[in-house]
Formats: sequence, structure tokens, C-alpha cells
Amino acid sequence: MRSPRRIRRTALAALSAGVLLAVAGCAEGGDRTAKGTTGTAEAKDVLLQPLASPGPGPFTASTARAPASPAPSATPDSAPPSATRTVHRVSGAAPGLYSGSRSVAACDVERQTRLLADDKGKGRAFAEASDIEAVQIPGYLKSLTPVVLSVDTQVTNHGYGGGSATAFQAVLQAGTAVLVDGRGMPRVRCACGNPLKPAGTADGKAAHRGERWPGYDPARVAAVDPGPRAATSLIIADTDDNTWIQRTVGDSGGRDRTPDDPPPFEPDAELLFPSPGRPTESAPAEPTPSDPSAPREPTDPGPGEPSDDSGDPPPGDPWEFEEGVPDVAPEPTQVFPAEPDEPAAPDEEPMEAGLGDGFTG
Repeated sequence: MRSPRRIRRTALAALSAGVLLAVAGCAEGGDRTAKGTTGTAEAKDVLLQPLASPGPGPFTASTARAPASPAPSATPDSAPPSATRTVHRVSGAAPGLYSGSRSVAACDVERQTRLLADDKGKGRAFAEASDIEAVQIPGYLKSLTPVVLSVDTQVTNHGYGGGSATAFQAVLQAGTAVLVDGRGMPRVRCACGNPLKPAGTADGKAAHRGERWPGYDPARVAAVDPGPRAATSLIIADTDDNTWIQRTVGDSGGRDRTPDDPPPFEPDAELLFPSPGRPTESAPAEPTPSDPSAPREPTDPGPGEPSDDSGDPPPGDPWEFEEGVPDVAPEPTQVFPAEPDEPAAPDEEPMEAGLGDGFTG
């Protein structure tokens, strides 16, 4: 007869195996999630989610208005995909971070509201993951703005299972329809109704799992930080004619207009990420006042002295990437410069000086 202790060990082993299967799975149903327990926002696995896939544990059916033809993620024509993984911090106020079509909403907000209202259990779980009360869901969703991600973006996603929301890290493909708040933060993924939060920090090593899409480059992934203040409108790129659209926060496109003071660059300019091979420019250091009584130091450093105006150093410990494994990447290391609530000096500048403070690198 098997002892109670041995039976308990067997049950724990089976439970662990079930959790691992849930991690690797991308079930279309509503009962499988990326992790078996809640509180996994800092999970070591990062799931790649193509724009049309609902992914694990969807909260609702899709409310995204499908694009005419899903475009691959944009990459510079002269630069092949990088062999390292890097997450670039970008401000939610950055012009061009989001895109869309003039006077067309990327998501059906009213339908999203009805779907959550029809399922009380999912509504409660959605509200809890969004830090609101269930009765606030209609007003909350109407306060958000439907747009499309212009770049591959890492977020903390939430699947639904067992009556609760389960957090996991995910990279959403460029072209994914999302609802964003007044500070430019993605809050809902329209393909599945899942609540979203800022990308979490993965301690130690992280692996990207799932289907890679055309143009996916692990060195060109954004993580959105809140804009410096709540805005009344967002500047997004018009995917139809490569112009700028000023979209009112909480509006579905009916009040879209051309901005009076558009950004001084084209919507398709490669400014969200550093250009390959181009050193990041930094502002010259401010001179420090010297003591008149102190002896003067020579101003000429001499021919052998290196210049200290060489730009910011690259971010330390980038994710290592090993080619040849199609579905599961090796265990690389993910490094985030800082949490969104504790701003720190950026590791790298994603654009040239003089174009505003919308980008945080």
C-alpha cells in the first residue's frame, strides 16, 4: 500500500507538470492560461503573441476590427534581425508609438463592454486585474482610446482561468489593436479582451516562446512607460497615407483631426529605436564652476587622451539569442533599466537630440 506521503508527492508532481503544460500551451479556450497560478507578472517566460491570435485564456471574443492585410513588423531594410534581445523603454506620449486609420476605431468598445457584462465572473476578474470595481467597467472602457501598436511591444498580459485573472509576460506584434489610457499605456488587448499592465521585470533569465512573425527582431521590442502627464489627445500615425492624426482620448475616431503643431518628422521615421551603427548622441556636459584660487588645470587633454563625449553606453547584459531553435529560445537574460514608477536616467537615447522629450529609450 502506498504511503500518504508518497501519494502527496505524486500529486504535487502531477500539479507541477500541469502548470508547465499551461505555460507552454496557447489554448484557444477560456480555461487555459500562461501560468497555473496568479501573481506571475514577473514570469521568466515571455510569450510571443501574433496580432490575430487570442492566446491563452481569452476573456472575450475578439472586438478588434481586422486590418485589411496584416503587415510584418517594421525593420530597417539594411539591418538584419539582431542576435541579441533588448527591450527599449518608450514613453506613452511618443508620437508614432501608436497608429490607426482616420475616423476608424481599431476596437469595438461597446461590444467589449457588452461581452464583459454578459459574463459576471469574467467581469469581476477583469475589474480586479484593472484595479477598478466591476460596476466601473463601462465607464473605464469608454475612457480608453482604440489604436494599433506600431512596434512589437512587451506587456503584462492576463489570461482568464479558474475564475480569476492570471498575469504573464507577452510581446504583442505590431499591428495589434489595443485600448490605451490618457498616459499612453496599453490597458486592453482587443483580440481577446484581456486586461494589460506595464511590462514587468523578469529576474534572472527569460525565454521568448511561441510563434515568431515576419520581421520580428528581438532587439526591437518596446516597453511602454506612462507619459509625463494625462493627455487629452494622442498623436498617432495614419497607416493609410503616412500622415499624423490627433485623436481625442476616449474617442473612437469621430473627432480625429490633423494636429495644429505636428511632430517635426515623418510618421515612418525610425526614431523609436536607435539606428544600427549610429552612436547615440548626448548633450554636452554643463561646465562646472571652478574656484578662482585653485590652480588651473590644462584645457588641452593632449593627443593621447580619449574624448569623453562618446554617447551613452549600451545597456548592460542584453538578452543572448541562439539561432537554430525554432520554437523555444535558450534561457537569455532580460534587463530593464528601471520600473515605470521610479524613473531613472535612460540607458540609451532612441532619437537624435532636438526632437522633443517624447521618447525615453
